[in-house]
Amino acid sequence: MSHTRAVWLFILGLTAIRFTFLGTTDLSFDEAHYWMWSDRLAPAYFSKGPGIAFAIRASTAIFGATEFGVRFWSPILGAATSLLLYYFTRKLFSERAAFWAVIALNAVPLFNVGNLIMTIDPLSIFFWVAAMFTFWLALERTPKGGWLWAATGFLIGLGFLCKYTNAFELVSVVIVLALVPRHRREFKRRGLYLLLGAFALCLVPPIIWNAEHAWITISHLRSRGGLDESFGIRPLELLGFLGAHFLTFSPLLFLALAWAVVANWRRARQQFKILYLFWFGLPVFGFYFLLSLNDQAAPNWDVLAFISLAVLAASYWTERLESNRAAARFLSGGIFVGLALSLFVVDTDLLRTLNLPFPHHRDPADRARGWKSASRAVEQIRADLEAKNKEQLFIIADQRDRASEMSFYFERKRVEGPGHPPVYIVESQDISNQFSFWPRYDEFVEAPPNMPIPDGEVYTEEGGINQFTGRSALYVQNGPSELVPHNIRAAFQSVDRIATIEVSRFGLKMREWQVFVCRNYRTLPL
Repeated sequence: MSHTRAVWLFILGLTAIRFTFLGTTDLSFDEAHYWMWSDRLAPAYFSKGPGIAFAIRASTAIFGATEFGVRFWSPILGAATSLLLYYFTRKLFSERAAFWAVIALNAVPLFNVGNLIMTIDPLSIFFWVAAMFTFWLALERTPKGGWLWAATGFLIGLGFLCKYTNAFELVSVVIVLALVPRHRREFKRRGLYLLLGAFALCLVPPIIWNAEHAWITISHLRSRGGLDESFGIRPLELLGFLGAHFLTFSPLLFLALAWAVVANWRRARQQFKILYLFWFGLPVFGFYFLLSLNDQAAPNWDVLAFISLAVLAASYWTERLESNRAAARFLSGGIFVGLALSLFVVDTDLLRTLNLPFPHHRDPADRARGWKSASRAVEQIRADLEAKNKEQLFIIADQRDRASEMSFYFERKRVEGPGHPPVYIVESQDISNQFSFWPRYDEFVEAPPNMPIPDGEVYTEEGGINQFTGRSALYVQNGPSELVPHNIRAAFQSVDRIATIEVSRFGLKMREWQVFVCRNYRTLPL
């Protein structure tokens, strides 16, 4: 059987298996939050571009607002990325190297998890690989093939609309052209400027949105990277950054990749394809490496750096497989360990079925468990209180995680007005996430014509009213504590805890929520 046919069969079979997992777990809170974005389409959002929202909107329009509907694109993007990587590696090196690049990629735990949940990463990685491939083709066909240059810029732009880190691919393009004498002429040709022009078109939506919202995304990204505080050198943060990569990429596979990078460093000066792969990886990794000197970056933040380096590693180790048995055993062990870790991450309950202790607070899979049952319990509490007291309650959560999950899993997604979320977060003057830009329970709106305003009332906006004044709410917060935020205590006449919701697995408590009834809302003074 040819390597190409084997790869296609492998990818088709693996994708079919991944589809069977899509509806077996609850949405993670990022997925639930992105689903809320998809229900309220915009040119951009608080922390990211609109790509993820439009992708989820497309799939849920077909399959409905279900776990399968939200995650539909993830296995498809994983399959498309694997196939693109195969043909790209085959073009640069050989079918054998391409085959092992695909096998190794799909043994990486981080990649496997990313193809079972719908976040920005599957989209980002797909567009990164596609642009890396089309740029190589554009260089091959220069000065012809102007459409390939434009396609590269457009693919980088689409990736940017999913994850802003994809803009680093422009840096890679410029560095590759600048370092290779025969390609420096491209700075005088139209191809590069077609690329930049196509990318610039994709800048328009987030620029428009941020211009209307005080450039909040820039402030958020500075804060996320720890750049809003004084920069310091913290070795433990850097060690944590590197250690997280060893675990999420599989220890032996990450070591094999690092080994190949070091071994090929000198060859980058001699072979263009080695240089090309280096500089489509190093800018992203270098940026987050430097950030992690001050504040540890998450391992998925720089995942784009490892795509081209994985191609390099596949070529390097394929050359040594036939002549070096130790290398073959090492790589086989790396793939086996990666697959075992992937299986564990996908279903951590495997340990519990073997009666091995594994606390829930250390279980990453718990990010996608217990939300539906807890949310439905809150909804039942609301229904019982409304039937008893004959008044309609609105819902407030302590964080956007719980607000997003309840908004998705409530059977009756009741909203208080156009654009309102089904669940609010605690009122605050701080802008901390996308909830700050949606209608809120603490805002004042224009009073209806001829509506009498009680004497002595003071409003923060002339002629405005708050539609929630005098109403009651349920407030939901995480953990065992009965202490509620000041903004809840001060905003309601009375706040009383009425229920504790616990979700357990294998006899161990996984999630605990406190539910409070808050009576007679009165807006907080500015």
